[in-house]
Amino acid sequence: MFKWKRILLVVIFAIILLSCGKKDNRVKIRFATWDNAETLEFQKKMVEKFNKSQDKIQVLIEAYGENYDTKITASMGSSDAPDVMYMWNFPKYSEGLLPLDEMIKKEGDSYKNNFYEALWNYNSVKGNVYGLPVGYTTHVLYYNKDLFDKAGIEYPNNNWTWEDVEKAAAKLTNKTEKIYGFAFSQKPDPYDYEMFAWSNGGSFNPDMILDDKSIEPFKFFQKMIREGNAISTEDGGEKSFLLGKIGMFINGAWSLQKLQDKKLNFGVEVLPKFGSESSQSIISSSGVSISKTTKHPEEAWEFIKYWTSEEMNKNRLNYELPVLKSVAKSENLTEDKIKGKFYKMLEQSQKNMPTSFVISNWSDIGEKIGLALEKIFNKNSLVEPKEALFEVK
Repeated sequence: MFKWKRILLVVIFAIILLSCGKKDNRVKIRFATWDNAETLEFQKKMVEKFNKSQDKIQVLIEAYGENYDTKITASMGSSDAPDVMYMWNFPKYSEGLLPLDEMIKKEGDSYKNNFYEALWNYNSVKGNVYGLPVGYTTHVLYYNKDLFDKAGIEYPNNNWTWEDVEKAAAKLTNKTEKIYGFAFSQKPDPYDYEMFAWSNGGSFNPDMILDDKSIEPFKFFQKMIREGNAISTEDGGEKSFLLGKIGMFINGAWSLQKLQDKKLNFGVEVLPKFGSESSQSIISSSGVSISKTTKHPEEAWEFIKYWTSEEMNKNRLNYELPVLKSVAKSENLTEDKIKGKFYKMLEQSQKNMPTSFVISNWSDIGEKIGLALEKIFNKNSLVEPKEALFEVK
């Protein structure tokens, strides 16, 4: 009996020694995300899938949540930035990011060309690419089909101008029932609202901001508010639209899930035109970037390639619009009556770059434009657009 106990102890001791001696030689990559709740749980599963797919790299996800920008800024300032991170404000953070041009080049032309061209513009600063596209949204015109049917108005189509919107808004408005044809934001984001200047041949660049082409859209919108066929709200009309009190409003894909959950009878269309000009949309995009200070650039690159692959684009279908042409085609998204409109706007919005990307003092200029737009759209002020924007100049 004693002999067997000795043998058992030797075996146990050997197992302990083996387990203690086994080292994890995988390269550790820190990956920062801004997501939470359901999306974060999905991301954790996808990270775990990557970790199990090979034995050289282990990705550790770090959820920064609502304080994402603050934490990223602090981590860069203390030389403790995560190896890989979600990114949107490339002009602000580019100095702390690794240029990806050479890595992309090694993958071949077909690799880069599979991403929608316009997205590279938003992930680049001064000719260098600092992130691989992950998701995007353009802006479209949302409309309430029931209100259009009740008013006997044909649904918007891709040839609609803003004059068509104005006429429809007048017919949709029923002040007795507190229904309005259109809604704007009381506090417009200059980044978003520059697309209206673009669509008329203008820009928020200080050299062009007082040009008639830049001013005319906002004079037109203010006229709709003055005449009572449009209102301005804090959220740009989404809540009122959900309640069936707004005929039309403009937003990105963020509204889709809420409207579908509400089972609202709605449609979307590409943005209306100003005269013969092609409508342009701002592109709200997200990317994944590599820290300039990472000690493992090759491993970080392998992970962000995985995160932006066809497989991952398909896995994220319930969360965002795919950025790869091959996936948009295979999933018939460009032909979809809803999502197809976002892709149409993406294709026709390639020629403009936000002023925030091309001027160094955007923080100051953007704040002034924001205050000017608030004066233009706030129903309690309605300052004449040229007068309001003159302060920016």
